[in-house]
Amino acid sequence: MDLHAPREVDLHPLHDEGGTGRPILLLHGLMGSARTWHRHLPWLREFGHVYTFDAAGHGRPAPPELTTEAFVEDLVRHLDGGREAGRFDEPLTVVGHSMGGLHGWMLAATRPELVRALVVEDMAPDFRGRTAENWATMIAAWPQPFPSEAAMLDHFGPVAGRYFLDSFDRRPDGWYLHGAVETFRDISEEWGTRDFWEQWASVRVPSLLIEGEHTITPEGQMAKMAEIGPEATHVRIADAGHLVHDDQPERYRAAVEEFLTRVR
Repeated sequence: MDLHAPREVDLHPLHDEGGTGRPILLLHGLMGSARTWHRHLPWLREFGHVYTFDAAGHGRPAPPELTTEAFVEDLVRHLDGGREAGRFDEPLTVVGHSMGGLHGWMLAATRPELVRALVVEDMAPDFRGRTAENWATMIAAWPQPFPSEAAMLDHFGPVAGRYFLDSFDRRPDGWYLHGAVETFRDISEEWGTRDFWEQWASVRVPSLLIEGEHTITPEGQMAKMAEIGPEATHVRIADAGHLVHDDQPERYRAAVEEFLTRVR
């Protein structure tokens, strides 16, 4: 299977990744894709039937309004479609990285009947005051297309490089960003104007909160989330950056397997 081959994400953003048992849904982070999870699928299949999802604006059209609620509504629409098609008929264990973690707890807050357990990786409720303007300018200056895998790894490094190799669109002349810079910027900019503490406080399912030692989240917020959540556990992974699941995959796996075993 060519992981870098285009997927029909416009029509089929919810992907069946195999396995048996209770459904597990994997949600990627900002500028990621469903394919960023492929290194973790073999062990996750041991815990249930795994699905991945390509968020709107990531290789397919973005919502008219770039609000978190609009992205979650898009997710819900496809999950409801999956249930109606008989793909799963019980609540999901949702595993989300960064933006996917936020979407996961927003889903649990607004449609609690759809979620039975939750893993949030390196995401916090309150980024107010931060801006993505300089970051977006840097992205716009990336030397696209990247002509080869080696060029991607050289530019981004081994961890982020693999993340973007799995996410970018591969065309005959190389790899291109799989969405508009303005879309990614505005998604992040919204987080700098509001907080999501109220939605987190309404989550009532067992939750695992994974934070990298070199996190992008404001200091102490994920620990505070664990204090608020009635069944929440906070784990800090040493020597890990924002992409904990790829930076320290064995430690990430151990934490998630322990949690999945407990909630199963």
